[in-house]
Amino acid sequence: MAPAHIAHLLTAHPTTSSPYCIYLFILLLCTPVSLLAHSTSAHLPFQSVSGCMVNFSDPEGYIDSSDDPPLPDGTFLHCTYTVTVYTGYGVELQVKSVNLSEGEQLSIRGVDEGGALLVLANHTLLVEGQVIRSPTNTISVYYRSSPEGSMGMFQLHYQIFRLSCALPRRPHFGEVSVLDLLPGGTTHAILSPSPRLGPTATHDRSCSWSLEAPTAQRLHLHLERLALEPTDRLVLWSGLDAGSVVLFDSGRGGPIPFEGVISEGPAVRVQFITDQPNHNTGFNIRYEAFERGHCYEPYLQNGNFSTTDQVYGVGAVVQFSCDPGHSLQQGPPVIECINARDPYWNDTEPLCKSLCGGDLAGPGGVILSPNWPEWYGEGEDCSWRIHVGEDKRVLLEVQLLNLSDSDMLTIMDGDEVTPHILGQYVGEAWPFKIQSTTPDLTVTFHSDPAGLIFGKGEGFIINYMEVSRNDSCPDLPEIQNGWKTTSHTALVRGARITYQCDPGYDLVGRETLTCQLDLTWSTQPPFCEKIMYCSDPGHVEHSTRSLSDPKLLVGTTIQYSCYPGFILQDGSTLTCYGREPGTPVWTSKLPHCVFAEAAAGSGLDGGNMALAIFILVLLLSVLLGGAYVYVTRCRYNSNLRLPLIHPHPYSQITVESEFDNPLYETGGDTREYEVSI
Repeated sequence: MAPAHIAHLLTAHPTTSSPYCIYLFILLLCTPVSLLAHSTSAHLPFQSVSGCMVNFSDPEGYIDSSDDPPLPDGTFLHCTYTVTVYTGYGVELQVKSVNLSEGEQLSIRGVDEGGALLVLANHTLLVEGQVIRSPTNTISVYYRSSPEGSMGMFQLHYQIFRLSCALPRRPHFGEVSVLDLLPGGTTHAILSPSPRLGPTATHDRSCSWSLEAPTAQRLHLHLERLALEPTDRLVLWSGLDAGSVVLFDSGRGGPIPFEGVISEGPAVRVQFITDQPNHNTGFNIRYEAFERGHCYEPYLQNGNFSTTDQVYGVGAVVQFSCDPGHSLQQGPPVIECINARDPYWNDTEPLCKSLCGGDLAGPGGVILSPNWPEWYGEGEDCSWRIHVGEDKRVLLEVQLLNLSDSDMLTIMDGDEVTPHILGQYVGEAWPFKIQSTTPDLTVTFHSDPAGLIFGKGEGFIINYMEVSRNDSCPDLPEIQNGWKTTSHTALVRGARITYQCDPGYDLVGRETLTCQLDLTWSTQPPFCEKIMYCSDPGHVEHSTRSLSDPKLLVGTTIQYSCYPGFILQDGSTLTCYGREPGTPVWTSKLPHCVFAEAAAGSGLDGGNMALAIFILVLLLSVLLGGAYVYVTRCRYNSNLRLPLIHPHPYSQITVESEFDNPLYETGGDTREYEVSI
């Protein structure tokens, strides 16, 4: 609303001084803490911190992170942007763009009437086009960069809107008279006689509210909700006296004026009569005052609007838009203030409702449960079909999921003709992400028609976005001192990677990893750890053992001792020693504990065996020695003659022959060989 209109409203309050002089200013205060840190402690290794505070008081403007000066590398930034407007007005923020990296924080905060800080939204739920309204005349935006110093981008548009007080509570058996609609106004409660019990034994309850604006203004009442029983009655009068004109009477059975009603003067009386008070019936009425000669200020729940005239004079044009996940219904997107004599809008304000299903496209958006932010109704059957480019995929980010145990949300890969269920959810779930394998993804929601046993849930918020096609999990790295094998050439859904370690190493972690439906691995890759221990060699029967280290690390010794009556055979001590490469081993095999008598008998048998072997060797030696003596000493006396001692057949060879063998000796006409054995 323009300052001129605000100043006129302020003149109706005698406590306000200088109502026509309104000064707007922007105070920019930056405190570069990092510069102070560098000047005194430049040698310190920790990260520098830079903080800033930016204050705005214009009725409209932008909060843009790109306006901030660049920071040195490694600087940690935290900033607070505060918008403060006139008393009686609030601040409306609309998200124009937001692109933050992991680790950055962005939160929008308000202050309640008691001065307590309220978190209105944070970066995990902010989407483009979203509108946040403050409950008072102050709103702040807090930003903190990531620990690594990386800074994203965000742009928020803000403008003022007029705050309206909620309808005051009516005292039992009384009335409420509102003398001023603006914040800071007064409210009077008027007691009335208690209802009387009539002769028909009906117990009627009558409630009335009196609304008054300054004399030169009129009132606009908007029926936001109307749920009455057949015997209930709601009447609106244009005035406080008995003869006032009736603006609306539900008992007459006419159409419900959801576009609202306008009083002829500055006062309206509201009366509600019921004979069956309960929590399921009632009404919500939003009311506001406006100047004569002007149209009233429009209102759009779950949406926003822009205007060509902040005071809504004749010729003013208002254009409406809905928040993401909502759609304009029951009205045009553009209306105009017409008729100079008695101005009014040429059409009704539209409604922004979260749809129960629909066809969605584009790079991104939001899916809201029916009737969000109110609770969804019974018997809802909704289906949202998301389609992106053929070479793209759909990524769902479920921010909120709170259903009753009898309601179900189903996410299907593909369209409704060839679906593949990715997940079905009931009750409450933590935020999660899920991705399609095709350009189509379908989300269906069904609520119990009865909704009586398990009740209803809060609903759901699902962001969807178009992402690049990726039908495989990312490749996993090799591990040191080990290797991996894959079940498929391409790491598609269901593919498995198995890790193994080299000899001398143990695998720490899961041996096999599986590529899941959301294209993530089932767990983190394992690693190979050097084996620095021996396996337990076990116990020896009839013995005890003592260990120098129960973990059996390299260098551990085990000492075995037999029970009384048993004798230890083989070594009593085993030592674990490391091998490179290879697994540590024990220095010897396990010993044995045998019974003492058995051990003695076993020793006697061994002695006999040794004696027998000695006698056998001795006999063989005697036999061989005798054979040798017989051959070498007694051969000339034997009848056995070797053929070589007879006259040689070559006796006719003369001395003059060319035979010159040195083994032969010449002596006369005969020659004789000598052979030694």
